[in-house]
Amino acid sequence: MSDTPPDKQPEFPRKRFLIVGRAGMDFYPDPPGTRTEEATRFVSCLGGSSANIAVALVKQGCTAALVTRVSDDAIGRYALNQLGHYGVDRRHVSPAGGEARNSLAVVETRVEDHQSVIYRNGAADFAMTTADVEAVDLAPFDALITTGTVFAADPSRTAAFRAFDLARARGLPLIFDIDYRPYSWTSAEFAADVLSRAGEMCDVIVGNDEEFGFMAGAYEKGLEKARTLAKAGKLVVYKMGENGAITFADGGEFRTGIYPTAALKPTGAGDGFMGGLIAALANGHDVKTAVLRGSATAAMVVARVGCAPAMPTTQELEAFLADHPGPTE
Repeated sequence: MSDTPPDKQPEFPRKRFLIVGRAGMDFYPDPPGTRTEEATRFVSCLGGSSANIAVALVKQGCTAALVTRVSDDAIGRYALNQLGHYGVDRRHVSPAGGEARNSLAVVETRVEDHQSVIYRNGAADFAMTTADVEAVDLAPFDALITTGTVFAADPSRTAAFRAFDLARARGLPLIFDIDYRPYSWTSAEFAADVLSRAGEMCDVIVGNDEEFGFMAGAYEKGLEKARTLAKAGKLVVYKMGENGAITFADGGEFRTGIYPTAALKPTGAGDGFMGGLIAALANGHDVKTAVLRGSATAAMVVARVGCAPAMPTTQELEAFLADHPGPTE
């Protein structure tokens, strides 16, 4: 394996991104370390993978707009208010009425025996339609970003593929976080087929070893799946947890380590990695540096409470990199 990063890299000169996917509410037992069943107090944060990525991008100098649905109630309005608080463009976030309910996660700030309980019954974001994405003017954006969750149910799945078609017609790169969540899908076989179809369409694909293995039909085939996707000219990042990542781009591949940290929780790392990676590319860093900045962002997120509020600013990330002894080899 070569450790030489590729010469060619994605460019996002306007630093403007459209993100398709969910925004929700996260509850954290407080103080940190408390088990959910023993909690008497909770703190709330903006959550949802796409919303978290949007916040990460904004905090690191980019502009992000979200297109999704939220419930037409107080919880949906909470998500809208939080998006506004972080500076995410929410003009394309619409209310879903009836029995639709916003995504809710009860997540512990603890690593040992960590518990996360996700409520996705009648999820409002799955009510997103083709009309929602067709109403967006794509001209101002550099790229479209989404996560695998958006493909788990219709009409959201059809709307997301329609967004892909519209973006490709305008020449916008497609950026995809595989983000496989089994509880959202009717079957693993269907999920593998849909996520593989989405991956084939995209220009940048990020996932962990289990997700690539899932798409390939077996864990041991995941690395080859990532390598095969990259042969089509895609930038592919194959994450391996504490073992770092292998990045495939422009015919080459290289390995990077992680930034060890005193983690408070295991959640939010993937969203932080994606946000840090894409922000770094948009800010002119080369691919290898961008991967490392994504890894550093992830390390900072797991050491803080929450997901959206845990995303570091550019200044915080620079301070972390200056003080940290560096990534593992």
